[in-house]
Amino acid sequence: MPEILPAGTPAPDFQLPTTPDQKITLSEFRGKPVVLAFYPADWSPVCGDQLALYNEILSEFQSHGAALLGVSVDGAWCHVAYADARKLHFPLLADFEPKGAVSRAYGAYNNEFGFSERALFVIDKDGIIRWSYCSPVGVNPGADGILEALETLEK
Repeated sequence: MPEILPAGTPAPDFQLPTTPDQKITLSEFRGKPVVLAFYPADWSPVCGDQLALYNEILSEFQSHGAALLGVSVDGAWCHVAYADARKLHFPLLADFEPKGAVSRAYGAYNNEFGFSERALFVIDKDGIIRWSYCSPVGVNPGADGILEALETLEK
C-alpha cells in the first residue's frame, strides 16, 4: 500500500477537467469540507459499487456541507459517459494528463499498474487533510470513515 498524505497535511491544490471543456480547482471549495475519492478506473466493478454508494448517500455528505469529488486517471470523455450511465450527481475529475499527477501529489498513485489507488481524503474548510485512508484495490471502503470524519469536523 502506498503512503498517502496523512491528516494534518495541507491538501495540494489542483485543477482537473470534469468534462472536455470544464475544469475544477480544489481551491474553489475553500470554506467548505471536501471529500476526495481517488479510485482506479471507471467501469470496474468495485469502483462502480463504491461510487454508486457515494451517489446514494450524497445527501448525507451534503448535510455536513461537504462536496464530493471523484478522481481517476481516466479521461474526461470516459468520465462523462460513465457518470451519465451510472447517473452520478457529483463531479468525476480526469487525472489523465500528465497521467496521475494529482494522485502522485496525494501519494495515491500506483506506479506498477498506472492508476490511482482507492484512497479517500476528507479536507476541512481551510484546505487541511483531516482524515485519509487507503483501501486495497479490490475492497470497497464504504462510507463510514468519511461520515465519521465529517462529523468530527463539526465538533
